[in-house]
Amino acid sequence: MEYVLLILSFILIMGGLIGSFMPVLPGPPLSWLGLLILYFIKGIEMNYWILGITLILTIIVSILDFIIPAQGTKRFGGSKYGVWGTNIGLIIGIIFPIPFGFILGPFVGALIGELIYNAQDSKRALKAATGSFIGFVASTFMKFVICMAFLGFYIKEVIVNWNIWF
Repeated sequence: MEYVLLILSFILIMGGLIGSFMPVLPGPPLSWLGLLILYFIKGIEMNYWILGITLILTIIVSILDFIIPAQGTKRFGGSKYGVWGTNIGLIIGIIFPIPFGFILGPFVGALIGELIYNAQDSKRALKAATGSFIGFVASTFMKFVICMAFLGFYIKEVIVNWNIWF
């Protein structure tokens, strides 16, 4: 049973790492769930401090994931159309086999969204799309870093407790 939990934990942590780039998967919550399952394995001592601190970080990062791209768009003079365009562009960029679609999609989506909002002001639309893109990149980087830290905790716990596996 321990091996099943170990593998499930690893899959969840890796899914969280992938989810830090894909909007369909909640990256940090999946990785945190992987950490939680890791501590249910017999022989690995439950570390409530790590679980508590990582849970708080997961909640904060999950909330900021929604706030940062919108603030980037607003900061650069964008509208809600730009925010929606960013999200739609990201989904399209991931689904269709476009090279670097998950990077180009949010920018193009925000630009199109802002042009739909006001087609006459293309300079403002480009500026807002840039803000949305910067917000998306910052949010993605933040999620990636936290998921990598969770992977580090996972590896540390498995290595420290390696003698229980054999």
